[in-house]
Amino acid sequence: MTLVAERTNQPVARGSDTMRATVFHGPNDIRVEAVPRPHAGVGEAVVRVTTTTICGTDIHIVKGEYPVRPGLVIGHEPVGVIDELGPGVTGYEVGQRVLVGAITPCGQCRACLSGNLSQCGHGDGFEALGGWRFGNTIDGAQAEYLLVPSAQANLTLIPDNVTDEQVVLLSDIASTGFSGPESGGVKIGDAVVVFAQGPIGLCATAGAKLMGASLVIGVDSDPVRLEMSKRMGADVALDFTQVDVVAEVKRLTGGGADVTVEALGTQGTFENALRCLRPGGTLSSLGVYSGKLEMPYDAFAAGLGGHRIVTTLCPGGKERMRRLIATVESGRFDPLPLITHRFALDDIVEAYDLFSNRRDGVLKVAIRP
Repeated sequence: MTLVAERTNQPVARGSDTMRATVFHGPNDIRVEAVPRPHAGVGEAVVRVTTTTICGTDIHIVKGEYPVRPGLVIGHEPVGVIDELGPGVTGYEVGQRVLVGAITPCGQCRACLSGNLSQCGHGDGFEALGGWRFGNTIDGAQAEYLLVPSAQANLTLIPDNVTDEQVVLLSDIASTGFSGPESGGVKIGDAVVVFAQGPIGLCATAGAKLMGASLVIGVDSDPVRLEMSKRMGADVALDFTQVDVVAEVKRLTGGGADVTVEALGTQGTFENALRCLRPGGTLSSLGVYSGKLEMPYDAFAAGLGGHRIVTTLCPGGKERMRRLIATVESGRFDPLPLITHRFALDDIVEAYDLFSNRRDGVLKVAIRP
């Protein structure tokens, strides 16, 4: 991916009503520039961002594979400090550190009250594709400040003994990754295969282990990612360029996996995830499919295999974030090894180039405004 980048290197004075932010202008055209600083209205909060990241979804946006409006501030994994609280937001104070999920449920609409927080419509008919999502439908987190809607439902306080970098990945990739085995119904003693060991797949691997899987198999071809797969809890790491993954999984599991997690979003990984299932098994799909996805007749056992296919969008909301923070605080999950590079906000175009081209063993980058 080649980016057209522009920096507006004029300093933003303290107390200014502008801020620096990463703005999408069109495919392969993002710019760090001065934009209006948000202010909190009723039920809202403004967070001064202290750490954020770049996600694979951001790469799709920059490539033009997801339609977003020009002028949108992108990014959706924020940690920061409360800077403003709007009327009606109680139980919080300016200056407290908070984690905010990538998706911001209101807690009051039909989807939220039915337990489908990631499909929150905020009363605006957005119940398909997750409603208000930072950096996708509303201004995002690769900026100095972030406006948080429905703040009461979305600000999660961070304990003093936990660092920004320990929790920033919980906002999206850990929440999404963990949801793969959760939605797949992983049970104690299950055999689980996770296809693709990128950041989300690595979190799915860790999540499967946490849920009690007795055998976790990570699949990738990148040596760095295969090594990290073992560190995140995989019992076996398979290089799909070196082995017949389907045959090897069936050998290791005695006939097929109970659950497979597809964490890449390609036709090939989807088909192999189906082919690795035992009869009655579940394919839990986390990948985002940019093109047309087809159901392979043979891999689906002509519909007779009793397979279940489930899809999951990143679970959000403050209770989800609280539970993930507790998992980190207890030492059950350590996301820090996934952060391999760090950049300042003004250097984010360079960070995008590194991340999108997977150079220098990159897994996740931390961005500090």
